Amino acid sequence: MDASRLRQLAISDSGFVFDPTTGHTFTVNPTGALVIAALKDGHGPDEIARRLRDAFELDGTEDLSREVEDFMARLAENGLVG
Repeated sequence: MDASRLRQLAISDSGFVFDPTTGHTFTVNPTGALVIAALKDGHGPDEIARRLRDAFELDGTEDLSREVEDFMARLAENGLVG
């Protein structure tokens, strides 16, 4: 996955996201912000699921990995990852 577009995004603490390439803005919840930050750092779905589990004190990572992959697919649909 090419996350170079993600690295250009500006993300506020409140989940406001600005894409300087297109000028588009959108918002994400705290989970989405954590996923984007981890993707920007080069982490994959399993590591991101572990981080989510730890951050939100959840059990297991299998379902979380699928959710992360779904979120990544939505990012790809919007041209934010390749």
